[in-house]
Amino acid sequence: MAIEKEKVDVVLVGFGWTGAIYGVELTAAGQSVVALERGHMQTTATDAKYPQVIDELNYAVRGRMFQPLAKDTLTIRHKEGDTAVPYREYGSFLLGNNVGGAGLHWNGMFYRYLPNQLRLRSYYEEKYGEDAIPKDMYLQDYPVTYEELEPFFAKFEEVCGVSGQAGNIKGVQQPGGNPFEGWRSTAFPNKPLINSYASELFKKGCEAMGYNPYPAPAANASAPYTNQYGVRLGPCNYCGFCERFACYNYSKASPQTTILPVLLKRPNFELRTNANVIKVNTDSSGKKATGVTYIDAQGNEVFQPAEMVILNAFAIHNVRLLLLSKIGQVYDPKTETGTLGRSYAYQRDVSVKVVMPEGTKLNTFIGTGAGGVTMDDFNEVTFDHSGLGFLGGASIRTSIHGGRPILQSPTEAGSPKWGSGWKKATQEGYQRIFSIGISGSVMSYRDAYLDLDPTYTDNHGLPLLRLTFNWHENENKMVNYLMEKMAKVGEAAGGKVEYKPYALDAPYDTRIYQSTHNTGGAIMGDDPKTSVVNKYLQHWDVPNLFVSGASAFPQNVGYNPTALVGALAYHSVHNIVTKYLKNPGPMA
Repeated sequence: MAIEKEKVDVVLVGFGWTGAIYGVELTAAGQSVVALERGHMQTTATDAKYPQVIDELNYAVRGRMFQPLAKDTLTIRHKEGDTAVPYREYGSFLLGNNVGGAGLHWNGMFYRYLPNQLRLRSYYEEKYGEDAIPKDMYLQDYPVTYEELEPFFAKFEEVCGVSGQAGNIKGVQQPGGNPFEGWRSTAFPNKPLINSYASELFKKGCEAMGYNPYPAPAANASAPYTNQYGVRLGPCNYCGFCERFACYNYSKASPQTTILPVLLKRPNFELRTNANVIKVNTDSSGKKATGVTYIDAQGNEVFQPAEMVILNAFAIHNVRLLLLSKIGQVYDPKTETGTLGRSYAYQRDVSVKVVMPEGTKLNTFIGTGAGGVTMDDFNEVTFDHSGLGFLGGASIRTSIHGGRPILQSPTEAGSPKWGSGWKKATQEGYQRIFSIGISGSVMSYRDAYLDLDPTYTDNHGLPLLRLTFNWHENENKMVNYLMEKMAKVGEAAGGKVEYKPYALDAPYDTRIYQSTHNTGGAIMGDDPKTSVVNKYLQHWDVPNLFVSGASAFPQNVGYNPTALVGALAYHSVHNIVTKYLKNPGPMA
């Protein structure tokens, strides 16, 4: 028999970025809040100690901060009919674990979506006609506009102390910023980070080709900064240990460095770690969530009653919990009915290698998580797709992350892979090679979805999530086109360029890291027939259940998702506080 806890107003499932956002805003509104995190506690003071934390083997290679795949993972297959196999070794994406989740070891890239990226289907239909979108491509507009989200993008930027250069303040173009961006109500909280030499070379190449480079927006503080919660960040020291690491310098925005110092002290908030939620409970009607059931550190089954349940786990984990809880109709790709698990998407990340002349000294050991130079001239809605044979695009950048010796020691094509020849090639390449990164969009498709695996289970005996996904010709055409364009940028920067085009039927390879930008499966929309949650992230069938995070994205564009994830969470909790708490029930 399950242990039953005292009822609270709100229970949060998962405690990363969105859990912290909902927690701090709801407790400020007087709600009693319990957060449940399946991992252990993490703080900067205890989990980012210098010099222990700058251990590439322990953190970047062995993944000390990642979800232990031996206990809980997912299965992956390319298409329906294949047998899915477990994801047993980290490659394609990195699943966060413990308090802060992936928000503790992310890079800090912080892109606002462009206005037309939030209405992508309408934009493409207006520009190219309805026939330009293939039948099996599930493009949808977001049910919320850029104008509605702008105040919440600004708020999240201020929370994180984002460093950058505005391109459009209240409709007035700003020199040096992104000429394609939507209007902003304010400038960035901090000025841009200092560019690396490689980023300056990329900028030179872009300008030579007539493109519009600008400083990459980074949640790495360029100066001492105190946010609206009274939490202070220190200036980035360009140590080169951001992605896959916690920031020992309190410079990279994370839940730990921006929100938790305030939230954890509030008397109406409680955090329980080692609490693995296995079910969202509902009443006999199935239309009201009554709380959640979790397994505690001692293996006890515990029921936490609550008036409101908010899922804040990683995108695919939110979907799995809804599937395990039997909330919503499961998507069926054969009949194209159901919504839960529909429209999984990812990101098509590739790069072009630029080899500079002998004598160049890039000094790539001086690095930041997100600082660098980026451009949007080939993002989804900024260039003409006529006759190209694909839809979509990418943000393109050169960011130097630290030149670490194990994973960031590039060599020229054709170099030996081991022995003295490899050592020589590494020495010759270290100061001369940089990459132009292409973060490509991935459209949603009929045959890309999430469901429960019929064979494999986790350490509690519950079915694993099954991911059915493969690249489509659209995305392979897109990256080939963009690599060709970026090869010319690299040459204009003065380098020799190396890249290899993909076959149009090139398959998704889980062994190679690409990004942790998994999206969809519990998407937002304005129609319950094609979405799981409404514009407030409120579940269509269970109004006191909210589902946050990138699981709500109808498709994935060429930007990192965190800025939109945070903006949607702030938009959601603002409406919960101002509307829902006064009159509980459906808000859309």
